[in-house]
Amino acid sequence: MAIEMGRPGVDGLGDVVRVLREWQYDGAPVQLHPGDVGRFWRFGAERTAEATRTWSRAGEVLAVGLLDGAELLRLAFAPEALRDEELAQQVVEDVSAPERGVLFEGKVYVEAPMGALVQDLLFKDGWESGEPWTLLRRDLGAPVPDPGVRVEVIGPEQAHECAAVLRASFEGSTFTDERWHAMAAGAPYVDARCLVARNEQGEAVAAVTVWSAGEGKLGPIEPMGVHRAHRGHGYGRAIAVAAARALQELGSSSVVVCCPSSNLGAVATYRSAGLEQLPERRDLCRNAS
Repeated sequence: MAIEMGRPGVDGLGDVVRVLREWQYDGAPVQLHPGDVGRFWRFGAERTAEATRTWSRAGEVLAVGLLDGAELLRLAFAPEALRDEELAQQVVEDVSAPERGVLFEGKVYVEAPMGALVQDLLFKDGWESGEPWTLLRRDLGAPVPDPGVRVEVIGPEQAHECAAVLRASFEGSTFTDERWHAMAAGAPYVDARCLVARNEQGEAVAAVTVWSAGEGKLGPIEPMGVHRAHRGHGYGRAIAVAAARALQELGSSSVVVCCPSSNLGAVATYRSAGLEQLPERRDLCRNAS
């Protein structure tokens, strides 16, 4: 049967999240996670559906892509389809032809799991390695220590605090209360938690969202930020430890995070929170011609 690329529509997003959950397991290559779709959901269900692509054979979804911005496609594959030649070839054809509605002409990126055949085929097609990213992981089979600060799970009434911290953590951030509520309304947020750390005065100083995919599966941190006015006091380490504890309580087997290798401060913070630095990974890039 031929491979068909599709768009799930708003009504099909629940099925996309379901298959992404099924494809996550301890020891699997890190790839597009339900939490990545959940994080994107801050823009609303319609935009999330517009940014999602599926590749199916005989009605079975074998790959999912999320356009995380117009220039980057993030991919996940069913475990048994990671080296499926017909599937990989179809994905390469679809991402390489702008008229197919995935990536436009010019400089664009594809993030694919390590070991996926699609990486080999893109390299063969002239794509190149992009910027390095550092992957960090912590096994959650052992107890996670107390973070040492007051940490709260944020609900709708405190959404403004989380949004304010994240805006003050990232230059140019457009995260608002409304976007928090849109994110929390998405299907993936059922397995997520938003945490805020407070200082001794009760001010919100750091925030993180953790995304579980269910019992025994890895869970990412995205995003994590420390208010620029409260840096240098260990709140980054504390909220990262709190994130690991929250994921452990949700049944996750490990916590993972991926950040630009150039962000040495973030890498150091995660390492101080007990995450192990793993080999770098790179997106694939097609330069403008």
